[in-house]
Amino acid sequence: MSSSSGESKSLPTFHVLGSEPLSHEKSGGCCGGGNCEGGGCGGGGHAHDHHSAHDDAEHEEPQLVGRLPRWLKREVPKGNANHFTANLLEELRLETVCDNARCPNRMECYSQKTATFMILGNVCTRPCGFCAVSRGRPEALEGDEPERLAEAAHRLGLKHVVITSVTRDDLPDGGADHFHRCIQAVRERTGATIEVLTPDFIDNDDAVRCVVAARPEVFNHNTETVPRLYRRVRGPKSNYQWTLHLLKRIKELDPTIKTKSGLMLGLGETEEEVLEVLADLRGVDCDFLTLGQYLQPSETRYLRVVRYVTPEEFDRLGELARAMGFSQVASGPFVRSSYHAREMAES
Repeated sequence: MSSSSGESKSLPTFHVLGSEPLSHEKSGGCCGGGNCEGGGCGGGGHAHDHHSAHDDAEHEEPQLVGRLPRWLKREVPKGNANHFTANLLEELRLETVCDNARCPNRMECYSQKTATFMILGNVCTRPCGFCAVSRGRPEALEGDEPERLAEAAHRLGLKHVVITSVTRDDLPDGGADHFHRCIQAVRERTGATIEVLTPDFIDNDDAVRCVVAARPEVFNHNTETVPRLYRRVRGPKSNYQWTLHLLKRIKELDPTIKTKSGLMLGLGETEEEVLEVLADLRGVDCDFLTLGQYLQPSETRYLRVVRYVTPEEFDRLGELARAMGFSQVASGPFVRSSYHAREMAES
């Protein structure tokens, strides 16, 4: 959002981490873990710290340290609004990434009557090492899901709706047409602005065109990590260049759509590598950026936390990102893909 002086107005970097609530302002999801293909949520607070002098070695097994640091401990929100949201989602048979990815912000978002809707089922076809969403053979698409999603957005009174998905490599278009239908249904029912967080569609240009044709206000695709760690974190089917090409292609097809991406930190990346990724994202004219702490969804199966990044480090990275030209940046331990989603969309 530009001021009269032409300076970019940035969202504040999020530090804490306790009882202070986030300001959602009826945005369709602050938890925003993202699609199973790549959402940046990294699950709930079961992580352990694994710090080693060789953190930047891709296959180095760090040493177990123990407890979560103080800045990753928070109070559970009080009130019944979270029950209203959960009951509505159950009634309308809708999935959220908040539940499926075990997002640490779930209770807070639900208490604010917000959620990040997850379409295309609840089973993913990609074996990402960080994501708590179930993986396996998905079921058939539900044809009435767009209408049920629109009804939920209406009843929650959302002004900005965030829609993500599992990855559906089993579908010829990766679910692009279903995304298109959901965008149309929500817009017709609510008039809300819409943000999508999509898979990479295996670099399928027709699929990207299909989603862009529905004209979401924000098109998000998460980078998740640095190129050196890509296969380890995202699995053998993912490709760093596909991510950059997708974000570039969106701007080529419709320059009015704001593009967005995010990274999880704490997986063994170096600061130099992170800054190189940010430069690549600016190179394809990415507008918005989120940076958050990876948290291991459980003590088994998932990638271990290599390091807990301090709030002060997140502050500094956020300032560096703004200096690189991102118009909006959210950087902090609990930041997820849809953090301050509405404020970013309105900038």
